Amino acid sequence: MLDMAKLFASRGVKATIITTPLNAAALTKTIERIKHKNSGIEIGLRVIKFPAVEAGLPEGCESLDQVPSSAMIPKFFIATSLLQEPLEEVLRECRPKCLIADMFFPWATDVAAKFDIPRLVFHGTSFFGLCVAASIRLYKPFKNVLSDTEPFVVPNLPHEIKLIRKQMSQHQRDEIETDFTKLLSQARESELRSYGTVVNSFNELEQEYADHYRKVLKRN
Repeated sequence: MLDMAKLFASRGVKATIITTPLNAAALTKTIERIKHKNSGIEIGLRVIKFPAVEAGLPEGCESLDQVPSSAMIPKFFIATSLLQEPLEEVLRECRPKCLIADMFFPWATDVAAKFDIPRLVFHGTSFFGLCVAASIRLYKPFKNVLSDTEPFVVPNLPHEIKLIRKQMSQHQRDEIETDFTKLLSQARESELRSYGTVVNSFNELEQEYADHYRKVLKRN
């Protein structure tokens, strides 16, 4: 997030990071160091309250690794959905030209449309990971093997990639609908309606998969 803001700012674009109190202190120090070393870079910081208690989480629980138990993870995603209104208040005040939001904020596409600005979806993973996940979802090659340890080939990729079912999450293997899978479906639908995507990668690292993502999966 901070690296991306720095990249935009180095090209003369004012970047504002919207975060929650837990992350604000560390970000403030880092932003000040960046500004000190790079004159002319403009990175702003806006803090909005994370509605942990409102969603049934302990006070101060602002990230998944702080959630006390896996049973409370759905409450964390409920809390993230409650960020929509405070985000709209910030956008109303800042009037940005673009909104970049993590894939797990599917409602951000509608928020951007409300303010008539493009929304870019941020993926923290690689092009390779996105391509493999898409092929597994589309072709379901794990159904062609008899055990959880028998290898299967993930089809329609630039290279032969083999996995076993044990390497997949349970909701993928069993195709069980959960609150999380519903969120993933919402994220995919939201991404299709968004302006485009930003992936945590670069062409020189995985050119073939960057091309596959754009040309075969038709993602921008």
